[in-house]
This record gives sequence, C-alpha cells and structure tokens, in this order.
Amino acid sequence: MKNIVIGSGPAGRLASYELGKLGEEVTLIEKKHIAGTCLNEGCMVVCALTDISKFIDSNRRFNEYGFIKSQIDVSYDKIVAKIKETQEMLRKLNQMENESVGNNVIYGEAKINEDVVEVNGESMEYENLLIATGARPQIPDVKGSEYGLTNKDILKLDDVPDKLNIIGGGIIACEIANIYSTLGSEVNVIVRSEFLKEIDIDVKNYILKHLISDVNVMEHTDISECGKNKVVLSNGNELEGVPFFATGRIPNSEIAQGFVDLNPDNTIKVNEFMQTSRDNVYAAGDVTGGWQLTPVARMEGICAARNMANYLNKVSYESVPQSISLNTEVSFVENEKIGDIETETISLPAIAGPGAFWKILSGDTGYAKIEFDKQNNKIKKINSISPSSVSDVAYLSYLMRIDSPLDEYSNFLEIHPSTDTNYKIIKNLWL
Repeated sequence: MKNIVIGSGPAGRLASYELGKLGEEVTLIEKKHIAGTCLNEGCMVVCALTDISKFIDSNRRFNEYGFIKSQIDVSYDKIVAKIKETQEMLRKLNQMENESVGNNVIYGEAKINEDVVEVNGESMEYENLLIATGARPQIPDVKGSEYGLTNKDILKLDDVPDKLNIIGGGIIACEIANIYSTLGSEVNVIVRSEFLKEIDIDVKNYILKHLISDVNVMEHTDISECGKNKVVLSNGNELEGVPFFATGRIPNSEIAQGFVDLNPDNTIKVNEFMQTSRDNVYAAGDVTGGWQLTPVARMEGICAARNMANYLNKVSYESVPQSISLNTEVSFVENEKIGDIETETISLPAIAGPGAFWKILSGDTGYAKIEFDKQNNKIKKINSISPSSVSDVAYLSYLMRIDSPLDEYSNFLEIHPSTDTNYKIIKNLWL
C-alpha cells in the first residue's frame, strides 16, 4: 500500500480525500466512527445544541415583544435522537466521499510496527504513513473523577440536568454553560484560574454580562472531589449537580510512542511540512497539539497529503480565526504580521447585520473591538460579537493572511445584508 492514513477526523479524512484526488493509492483506517471528534462528539454536537438554544433565546425575545405567544417544551431525548440520526447520514456521506476517489476505508484499531501497519489481523506495508489520531478529554486526577461527564457523554444524557457543575474555564466550558443554562439547567462554572483568560478582557466581560448572565462563574476556585451528583470544592463547600469536565485535551499519541519523536506534552513532533522524525511518516490534527480547531486540522491534513504525493507544501498558522458558539456568536483573530507598532483601538457597539434585526430593539446586536494599524490601513486584532461574526471574522482574517490593505475592500460587492457588519467595521476604520 502506497499511503496509509490512521484516523478519519478532519485531518485524516481530508488528507485521504486529497491524496485520492491526486491519484494516489490510499487506505484510511478508522477505529470507531468516520469524521472523528468534530462530528461525533465535538463541535458539530455543540453547534446542533446551540441551534436549539438560539431558537429558545429567539422565542423568548419574540414573546417579550408580544407578537408571538408560545411556550417551548423541550424533549432532550428527541433532540439527541435526531442528532444521532443526522450523524449517521453524515458518516455515510463522508465515507462515500472518500470512496468516490478510490480510497479504501477500513474500520479497526491500528498498530504500527516499523514499516508495517497492523489492523484486524492483517499487516500492510506502506511507503507513506499519516498519523491523525486526534485527542481526547483530559480528566483531572481528583477523587470521584469517574463520575464526571465530558463532551463524549453529551449524547448519553437522558435529560437536561437540573444542576450542572462545569469544571474548566475555556471555550468548551463557556459553550456547554450557554447550552445547558438556556435549556434550563442551573449552571456553575468552576475555574482554577481565570475564565476565558485567553481572550480580550472587554469581550470576556461582555460575554459574562450579556450572553451567559444566568451562569455562575467561580474564578480562582478548585475542586477536591466529585460525586455522582455533586462537586466538593477545595475549601470544603459542596455544590449539588452533575460534574462536567472541560479541562483540556490530551493527544492520542500512544500509537506513535517509541516510533517517532514526541514533544514534552506527548504530542507528535512535526515540522512545517507536517513531517515527523521519520521522513515517510507524517502527523496532522489534534495529535500534534497547537491549534485544536477543525479548520486547522483540515489544513494540516491537506498539507501532509500534498507532501506525501510529492507536491511540496508548507502549513501557515498566520491569522487563524476562532469562535465561541453562543446564542450570539463571538469571533476573534490577530494579525501576527503586524509587529509592535503604534495602533489605534476602536469599539463599535450594536453592529447590525445578518440575524440582528430583531435584536436592535433591545440593543443587544453585539460589540466589536478592533486594533488598527492606521499607517498601513490594516487590522491588527479584531474581536466581534454578532450573529454573523463567524463569517465576518473569517473573511477579515483572509484579508490579514494575504496582507491586503482594507481600501481594497471597496471593490467587494456584497449581497445585502450578508456583509453589513464588515462594511461598518471597515468604514469606521477608514474614517
């Protein structure tokens, strides 16, 4: 076999597809479900549940305005059933996509033995190997940790918990808190250091005040024990509620231990070509650490695939856009090309745009904070909170990556109101 790919998450699946399109012979090996964490346990599940929470939020708003009178009766088990039904459909489509370019998809647990990959009792030699085995939730070493849920368990819940204690203070913790507080849970977020410490402080405060105001966030607080329906804090106080761990992720790199070099955190060490310490072995996605984002994993997988097919390709992590999926989306990006030069910062409250019309009356259409290099007419940093911020910031991040001055945006013809937010942001910078 010329090319073997282990793991079918965003990195492995896209790498296999790219290799197939390039006319390469490919076997894709998946341990459980095609499409990996993203579809089966991660962002797609979060997005599906956030769609529900957005609907509930809109219904509440319309009832307050008085032109719709309705009550919502949420059936969590039916939501879960429909998510699983959709996942089954997408798995079939993802497999069909890979097979459409001639790839062979095998299900089973792979093992690496030098120049041979073993799966289901069969040994296969390879010319090139890609390890894209992803990552899994990190469980803290505390008494009773076996009672804690993670993102892997969301679709195993029978109903919305009455009380939920989320341990962790990153993006996943924030997204889960938003979903279940909107669905009716009483939610605590317990953070050992600071909540959302990686994002702009003004954006964090906006999120706490306007987007998850019903959530009780407890910073500089640790836990000492978990129970089936409780969390014991380090100060001895007990909080009733189901424990949920959002305490980071660890790489599924055991398959590569002793075979290729690992980083100190046990992620697989790669260069800018996604190449490991062995010339014909590559790695991509969450197992390599770094940006644990689906689009980045796809980019890394495609980069690795092109190099495996002898089309020299490097990966670039400049201006990577990120988001937090809440009832109003939060997105942000930084242009690393702009160094420590004098910049201007502007804040723009209440930016209207797609999905914002019915939020104008209550004044919660969003917020944007932009750090701007006025001399070169370029954005250095942008934090945007709006219903359309995901697409807005993705577009602006592209301008950052191609190092384009913003006055070139005047040549862009929009479909109203798709880019209203972009237009207002850039217009204010021009002024």
